[in-house]
Amino acid sequence: MNAKISAFGLLFGIMAVIFFPLKLYGEERVHVVQRGETFFSIARALGISAEDLMRHNGITDPNRLLSGQRLRIPQSGPATPSGGLVDYRVVRGDTLFGIARNFSLTVGEIRQINGFSENHVIREGDVLRLPSGQSTAGLTPSAQAPQSNGSAGAPDNQLRWPVTAQEVNYMTGKLSGVVITGTRAEPVVSLTRGTVLSAGPYRGFGRVVIIQVDGGYIYVYGGCESLYVREGDRVGPGTVLGRLGIDPVSNRPQLFFMVYRSNAPIDPADAPRS
Repeated sequence: MNAKISAFGLLFGIMAVIFFPLKLYGEERVHVVQRGETFFSIARALGISAEDLMRHNGITDPNRLLSGQRLRIPQSGPATPSGGLVDYRVVRGDTLFGIARNFSLTVGEIRQINGFSENHVIREGDVLRLPSGQSTAGLTPSAQAPQSNGSAGAPDNQLRWPVTAQEVNYMTGKLSGVVITGTRAEPVVSLTRGTVLSAGPYRGFGRVVIIQVDGGYIYVYGGCESLYVREGDRVGPGTVLGRLGIDPVSNRPQLFFMVYRSNAPIDPADAPRS
């Protein structure tokens, strides 16, 4: 029981101190207001004007700011590669999601730059064009990458998600996970066997289910409008946890999906699906 409480406290402790932009559909970014913050302090930290921040959120009174409130962050302009493009050679195990995360891009941006369709599958040895000057942590530059042996890498469109994914973008900042755009009221299903640690509403994330999985894993499914499980329930792969709701900030049906192992976040694309 203490391990369960510890895992629960860690996850929601992280959520409670959020100062993170979420890469959402259309590159929308979101800031969750913390106690003591003002429009002016938030705008200064983001490098924008308080007036633009208020206007973007339809707020005229600067005193109308509450702890936990989610503010949409205006874009400073269209995202374009400012330092030119570089080649990246796909290596075994690469996915578009993983490459996008490590280059601080979205899958949509990579597809647009390279002229890929939504169904395009990358393979080991493929050369992608990516903006230079982006982070390449954990990636091998094309000049140093091993040569292709012709075998296929794991295609990103074969990943199984809790909902039918129309768009998947990585979160950035203090929360690690993905935001998955689906269809309102579609089933949100468990990817694994496990035990429900918590099931209920959490401010800013709709209804949230936290599942403890063997091997030290914790799976978090947020953004549901209704839930079909409760604390203590045993679930298996394909168990319907609830129905997907509409995120009030993006006004789109979006699931917030996070996975932790031994209290550390891991890439949801790499998380076990059993």
